[in-house]
Amino acid sequence: MSQRAAEEIAQLRKEIERHDHLYYVEARPEISDLEYDRLMGRLEELESAHPELLTSDSPTQRVGGQPVPELASVRHRVPMLSIENSYDLAELKQFAGRVEKLLPEEKIEWVVELKIDGVAVSLTYEDGLFTRGATRGNGTVGDDITHNLRTMRDIPLRLRGNDWPPLLEIRGEVYMTNSELVRLNEQRQRDDLEPYANTRNVTAGSVRMLDPRICAQRELRMFCHGVGYAEGLLTETHTEFLAKLREYGLPATPFVECFDDFDAALAYCEELIERLHELDFEVDGLVLKVNRFDQRARLGSTSKSPRWLIAYKFEKYEATTRLEAIRVQVGKTGTITPVADLEPVQLAGTIVSRASLHNVDEIERKDIRVGDVVVVEKAGKIIPHIVRVEKHLREGDLPEYGFPEKCPSCGEPVVQDEGGVYIRCINAACPAQLKERLRYFSSRNAMDIEGLGEKLVAQLVEQGLVKSYGDLYRLTLEPLLELERMGKKSAENLLAGIERSKSAGMARLLNALAIRHVGERVAAVLTQHFGSVSRLRTASVEELSDIPEIGPIIAQSVHDYLHNPADQAMLDDLAEQGVKMEATEAREASSNLFTEKTIVVTGTLEKYSRDEIQALIARHGGRASSSVSSKTDFVVAGDKAGSKLEKAKKLEIPVLTESEFESVLNGEREVP
Repeated sequence: MSQRAAEEIAQLRKEIERHDHLYYVEARPEISDLEYDRLMGRLEELESAHPELLTSDSPTQRVGGQPVPELASVRHRVPMLSIENSYDLAELKQFAGRVEKLLPEEKIEWVVELKIDGVAVSLTYEDGLFTRGATRGNGTVGDDITHNLRTMRDIPLRLRGNDWPPLLEIRGEVYMTNSELVRLNEQRQRDDLEPYANTRNVTAGSVRMLDPRICAQRELRMFCHGVGYAEGLLTETHTEFLAKLREYGLPATPFVECFDDFDAALAYCEELIERLHELDFEVDGLVLKVNRFDQRARLGSTSKSPRWLIAYKFEKYEATTRLEAIRVQVGKTGTITPVADLEPVQLAGTIVSRASLHNVDEIERKDIRVGDVVVVEKAGKIIPHIVRVEKHLREGDLPEYGFPEKCPSCGEPVVQDEGGVYIRCINAACPAQLKERLRYFSSRNAMDIEGLGEKLVAQLVEQGLVKSYGDLYRLTLEPLLELERMGKKSAENLLAGIERSKSAGMARLLNALAIRHVGERVAAVLTQHFGSVSRLRTASVEELSDIPEIGPIIAQSVHDYLHNPADQAMLDDLAEQGVKMEATEAREASSNLFTEKTIVVTGTLEKYSRDEIQALIARHGGRASSSVSSKTDFVVAGDKAGSKLEKAKKLEIPVLTESEFESVLNGEREVP
């Protein structure tokens, strides 16, 4: 019987470990919770009957251990240093420049990773067996939290395969998902306990508990992102190391990409920031790392941090409010985007009453319902989004949200992207799409047609005066004068602005056309490569894909657009109207008024949007920064300026009002 029991125990352990990996690491479970519990129950039954067959790496040993009397101290074989960080793109480029000077004439690959907002830990495996887990502590000495880390099912008690180093220390971040925090707070409400405020605090408290049974009740997770001490590690690059971690059955950090060019890495950073709403866990920045281990060794470290990596951090703000309604907007490419109308709440120094919900999948995944109390977050420059629902505060049985089946503007049926999450109106004549396209076409970062605002665009479309981009250039004075609140001077100024836009150049035009996946950066790359729209129109998908920063998805989108008969006719029409289709020289800085000056803008301004005043600073030779530091030369503060203004005062940095800033521009006041 003992032999048969040993064989069944071995098979059950292997099966349970496989299902743990599928569920927690690969996020593709194959069996139900009930089936899993039956496997675990049978294993516990057999191990209880045959205690001589119980081993420390059995799945049953993850939970139910006895409390430890205290947390022992662990000295790290290799110090867990802190990371240099910056909130400013220019400072990141300066960092890259320092690395390039230290590695002259060498090709440098840059890896971009998420900076998980959790608790830094190290895992030690000896001969493939998990033997110790520790917190970062002061970087040299941490706390032994092995008893709690053993309860986490995405940390294998024994590594997969057999090619692992005899001694391997792995660095990573323990975290809690937002959905788990929602579940935990619902349970705490039922137990008449105070809810937890955020995932990081719960994680930090959980991993340091003396009783592992409590930690086991909270589904903590881990992402592995680095190596500490290792004997016999054969990988030569960070990306190879992460691939090896996955082979070992460890959860490697997601969304990692490697780039030959630092600017391309920064562009990917901005892309990831725009995708924060997709994540069910919190991040407080991104990390850029040199990929090759031999280069890291030559770069070395300071006493505080390695010279081969830097964190690109962004300010995050959270607030709790109530969701009053969900409505939808039709975008310039037909995307129907749900928007949350919120009970107004102060966030990052401003009053927020709306937040993006992005798509119907996000509403379903987060179970967002009208009437819910929600946590709203703003990170960096992106618009506010809903992080999670405070379900423990949900009042009654609120109905689920039903996404509209027809376009709210034209009434045509909507369709979901094949293999995607976005729902679109595919009616090319949809008035809402035309208005959005025209508004974007005329915006400051596109064709820059002054005076063509949202209300005027609506009138032009509703009166039938403009049905295409080309119609803008056929407008004349007489029909404009018949529009509401349109005087002769305003009409003449509008026509002059439309005429000036003809010379905006290829890059602005490509951005203005609202081609899917083409924004300012991609438009600039295409313009630099081809030089003219006529040359771009002859490019194949393969030729487009070979361009750095383009890739197959963007290439196909651009190619499809340029070979669509309706879009071809539109481009021909614009050319006939005299719109410039070639690259044009970038505008020179208006002056050197702010040369070598770092300026921070905070609060709401009356005359400028944030993008407009930052562009104005750049045109006068200055550098607009998103965070206040000792390197800031002065701050421009508008209405409801918040923490940045307070920090500037604390650091005794000069602060100008909007009118005082204009006085500097007009030469009526000296630059601070």
